Amino acid sequence: MTSVACPVATRRPPAAARLPHGLLGAAAALALLAGCAHAPGPAEPALTTGLERAEPPAPRRSAGGIPPGGEDLRAFYASVEGDLTASGRMRRDTAPADAPFTDADLVRDFDRIALHDEYVDQGGRFVHTEAPALLRRWDKPVRVAVMTGASTPPEDAARDRANVAAFTQRLAHLTGLDMRLGQGTDVNFLVLFMNSAEREAFATQVRAAYPNFAPAVMSALHDTPLDTFCTAYAFSEPDRPSVYSAVIVLIRAEHPPFTRLSCVHEEMAQAMGLPNDSPDARPSLFNDDLEFALLTEHDAILLRMLYDPRLRPGMTAAEVRPLLPEIARDARLAQANDERMAIAAN
Repeated sequence: MTSVACPVATRRPPAAARLPHGLLGAAAALALLAGCAHAPGPAEPALTTGLERAEPPAPRRSAGGIPPGGEDLRAFYASVEGDLTASGRMRRDTAPADAPFTDADLVRDFDRIALHDEYVDQGGRFVHTEAPALLRRWDKPVRVAVMTGASTPPEDAARDRANVAAFTQRLAHLTGLDMRLGQGTDVNFLVLFMNSAEREAFATQVRAAYPNFAPAVMSALHDTPLDTFCTAYAFSEPDRPSVYSAVIVLIRAEHPPFTRLSCVHEEMAQAMGLPNDSPDARPSLFNDDLEFALLTEHDAILLRMLYDPRLRPGMTAAEVRPLLPEIARDARLAQANDERMAIAAN
């Protein structure tokens, strides 16, 4: 199988259907995917008001410095979420009064987030190196499937599926794409909830069944660092590298519910074509400071900008930049109109 892979985003601490026929069912579904992958994860807060600019708390490790596993790993990630929340990060507000932004901010942030990559593939491994990129996005129907490892309780799997379904609807509205849950051969956007053992077994079986499948993706899946909360890999056809054809989102099943929801928001949003993060973006998920946990109004406007008909996949930064001020203004007006309609409806 030929594929081009580049990580879209990876969330890491600044420091639900079951798998059909076991893990090989997911492996078979992956055989339908081709292309380029990105890697995403949790971000640190853009600290301007109410937060000291400081490194986020380091994740706790078990005695002796050995990363915990099983139930210990669940406790580990619960402590990370608790520490982040206690430090003023993982905020749930999406239009905070203490983080105003202008159209000029939107233009700057779009340039950095949509027109740069966060990772590059070097020798079959993803390396964190920011690099200029062409504009990329979807141009065909997106069909999302949720797959959950057998270790996840049914009630948790149902909640995860509901969160993905709800966010899929929101992304469809913001982008104008034909995007919804799907099944079978039409699926091109997989959201996987797996624990460490399931993830490693999954990567091993995919590699055995499809030895040519994006080596960097397989390496990243099998050897996911402890501080990688969740990751998205966006794929494109070799002859259309600026148009996404498939996505894999991997979210650790050991996370507590709110971190899992935050991963759904960040990874799915970035896999629409916003592959980079920016330390200047605020309020935003697309910032490695983890201040905000859910898609903000700022981020919703960036998604509207990305799918504006005046833009097209493959455009260079030089072609995009002159259009951005007007596109940002129009996207902001559309977002404000939606909010007025929502208030009127309530």
